[in-house]
Amino acid sequence: MTRDLSRLIRPSSIAVVGGGVWCASVIEQCRRMGFAGEVWPVHPTRTEVAGLPAFASVEDLPSAPDASFIGVNRSATIDTVARLSAMGAGGAVCFASGFREAQAETGDGDALQARLLEAAGAMPIIGPNCYGFINYLDGALLWPDQHGGERSVRGVALITQSSNIAINLTMQARGLPLAYVATAGNQAQTGLAEIGSALLEDSRVTALGLHIEGIGDLRAFEALATRARDLGKPIVALKVGKSDQARSAAVSHTASLAGSDAGARALLARLGVAQVSTLPALLETLKLLHLAGPLPSGRVVSISCSGGEASLMADAAVGRGINYPPLEPVQKDALREALGPMVALANPLDYHTFIWNDVPRMGQAFAAAMLGDVAIGCLVVDYPRLDRCSDAAWECTLSAGAEAARASGKPLAIVATLPENLSERMAARIVEAGMIPLLGIEEAITAIEAAAALGRRGAAPAPILLPGPGGEAEVLSEADSKAALAALGVDVPQAMRIEAKDLESAAARMALPAVLKGEGFAHKTEAGAVALNLASSEAIIEAAGRMNAPAYLLEEMIAGGVAELLVGVVRDPAHGFVLTLAAGGTLTEILQDSVSLILPAGDEEVAEALGRLRIARLLAGYRGQPGADRAAILRAVRAVQDYVARNAETLEEVEINPLICTPARAVAADALIRKGKTT
Repeated sequence: MTRDLSRLIRPSSIAVVGGGVWCASVIEQCRRMGFAGEVWPVHPTRTEVAGLPAFASVEDLPSAPDASFIGVNRSATIDTVARLSAMGAGGAVCFASGFREAQAETGDGDALQARLLEAAGAMPIIGPNCYGFINYLDGALLWPDQHGGERSVRGVALITQSSNIAINLTMQARGLPLAYVATAGNQAQTGLAEIGSALLEDSRVTALGLHIEGIGDLRAFEALATRARDLGKPIVALKVGKSDQARSAAVSHTASLAGSDAGARALLARLGVAQVSTLPALLETLKLLHLAGPLPSGRVVSISCSGGEASLMADAAVGRGINYPPLEPVQKDALREALGPMVALANPLDYHTFIWNDVPRMGQAFAAAMLGDVAIGCLVVDYPRLDRCSDAAWECTLSAGAEAARASGKPLAIVATLPENLSERMAARIVEAGMIPLLGIEEAITAIEAAAALGRRGAAPAPILLPGPGGEAEVLSEADSKAALAALGVDVPQAMRIEAKDLESAAARMALPAVLKGEGFAHKTEAGAVALNLASSEAIIEAAGRMNAPAYLLEEMIAGGVAELLVGVVRDPAHGFVLTLAAGGTLTEILQDSVSLILPAGDEEVAEALGRLRIARLLAGYRGQPGADRAAILRAVRAVQDYVARNAETLEEVEINPLICTPARAVAADALIRKGKTT
């Protein structure tokens, strides 16, 4: 059910139910921010709250309020929600705790939450157990505490699942205009994705930042990403928490590689959501997107008056999705004219201080550096602290930088190596001059990398394949696992499954060399239950004697392998089915060389992921050796996906390890399937 949150988040009237300090603070915050609408305190015995006349009950209000802050205990909250819903109110923030999030402590949290949802009916509620939200655009605050923001006419929206982190984010002094800050609480009814979609519909919101502890409703999150794409508004997420949900099965390598964090990263990448790992990076990325939008590429030119700063910028880009392209002739010619013969021309550029305070030449040099095929320029400048120093001599950087930005028509960021060396006052001046203030080299590089990735987004992805509810599962034998996958097109070795007593006669019939595997071992190699390249019947019998297994698989030996891959899929309740492609065989755990995708994944996406593996060079043909049959690998991955799609309701995991990749085949030498038990 899609609820209209517009009255709640952009209200003309606000009811504040309760008389404690929290409720008084909501009223005070609205007053301080200049909220132009009506604020109506509600208290059964008091005649006024925070200087405003109080109403005895919500039924006594002049009309059904657009938004209500309910700051009473949990039982009274349920009653108040029911009354507001019956009146046709626009929605409410439920401040009280003690619902589902406290079930373990109270024992009745689940029951109370069910009652709360029933009381709300179709009326939107945010929370319970949350601070609510701040609308900086209209000065409307359903917020029971201090905050550090100010009114704005346009800005980014932030949503967190932590009220304390929301407060911290409002205290930022980075020159980032905030349009909304909202908390989601325990999301009893209205989830983070639904709040995000409502905020993005406001034309004054330019980008959305998310602090996520758990995705929740996958379909709702997909809808949020789709709507953001349609509106051309980027989303940046900081995902925290590493659940063991997707690692519950210790019988496979896939489960250890495709943990919940890998699943979250794959999901966000699939949906076109930029991901960062720190709060400062979240804010700097949002700032860049607010002022410049997604970038067409990760090609950067760096400009500084210090070799040390140039080196820091160069090092920060190593292993990242950005690069500093060599200067083109047009750049070099223009730079030489501006800087003279004494400066070595390179990117990152150290322009020295020969031209410092010569604004025309500085502007000429900065504009020259921006002439090439670059998406953004970075001008590294740290401003003096004003309590002990003067920044008068640094005025030239603002004037020259502004001229270069105008001349080039490209975004130019002023990057401070230390965040404290670019004040909020200076950040505002930089923005006014048409540039982008970025605080910290690592944060600046992260922001540019994310903006470039968002600029490369392709077509909207297919809907995520959702897993079933899960439950008790069983592991299929290797023979049964291979048979199930072979039925959908996976290439498997010729094999015989035999009892120990029949081994000798079977060995005489098997083409040699052969592989012998003992059944009943989760990890056969570690248990010594695999023998390779057996060239005679006697060698087969001898190997079986060492294994002492009740039954065996006798298989053809796959020769000519270029590389070995792991192809596995794990059911991750939080993110869907996670496909893992990794270095396979005995190298899986040693190399930890893996890439994760969310199903379904097309051939092009799989091929790109294979190219990101460290063993990609082996697959391509290393040092003159033949490469693997890439089409055969893609067929194998496609067949695994087909199996997952057909068994989505019961499947827990499927793994091929190794998939032996030869110049002509991609053969599943070992396979494992774990799925719900059949009745």
